Amino acid sequence: MDRVNFAAIDIGSNAVRLLIKGIYKGETADQLKKTFIVRVPLRLGQDAFTLGRISNDKTERLLRLIAAFKQMMQVYRVIDYRACATSAMRDAANGQEVVRYISEQTGINIDIINGKEEARIIYDSHIVDILNRPGDYIYVDVGGGSTEISLIQDCQLKDSHSYNIGTVRILNNKVKKEELLQLYTDLKQLGQEYTDISIIGSGGNINKIYKLSGTVKGEPLSLESLYQVRDKLQSLPIKERMKQYDLKPDRADVIVPAAELFIQIARHLNCNIIWVPTIGIADGITYSLCSEYLKTHTIKKI
Repeated sequence: MDRVNFAAIDIGSNAVRLLIKGIYKGETADQLKKTFIVRVPLRLGQDAFTLGRISNDKTERLLRLIAAFKQMMQVYRVIDYRACATSAMRDAANGQEVVRYISEQTGINIDIINGKEEARIIYDSHIVDILNRPGDYIYVDVGGGSTEISLIQDCQLKDSHSYNIGTVRILNNKVKKEELLQLYTDLKQLGQEYTDISIIGSGGNINKIYKLSGTVKGEPLSLESLYQVRDKLQSLPIKERMKQYDLKPDRADVIVPAAELFIQIARHLNCNIIWVPTIGIADGITYSLCSEYLKTHTIKKI
């Protein structure tokens, strides 16, 4: 049977990803399975947060990458896609110019989305359904350029806020103190209002930390385990982190600030566990595309 495939292109501050997921005839959006995934550490945030714009070199590299992604989507016969750019492209003075240029050259349209849209897309992946646990949650997505904090109550997305705090910004000392203070103030208020709230963590760094912690799959990451992984990594030079823990260069330098940020978020919420279902914006995009497709198309099982 042929698989019906959908694609998501996530243009982040640290890396650019292509995710292709598909369903077979008779399946639903909840049954989407990964067909292909690739991640390229382009680190657009290095330009956006230090220069204020995306350089010509990074623009051309991104162009070649998107053109390659287009070829892969054709190989896998993708029937619908969405490409989204987040914090780095939002901050870059020439962000709109860059996406327009790439669209003209490749035919791939790119949406520069804000933090609330990021939260909505990720929520559309039905992340709470995957946990299969009722209750109140704070969804935390730590990226290279921004951190999205969303309140999910009774399986509904109630509110979300984006903070210009991300791992690439931290590495380049481009996080404003006022932004950190605002995040911590907001978290304390949420913690006081929702005393039995749980954290859902998202992003490549927390996924890797979860794996390194040795936590049993399906169980939450404890704050104690998070501290232990942070301390082990922090004690090592970046090259040793790469060697001992099989980390790629663009992961080895950002994973410690990501761990520290998750620790601070958990402490300010007075929460001791983090659920890590390993789902992100690309999963939300493919879920939405598939759901919309199935509203107007019936894929009958042979």
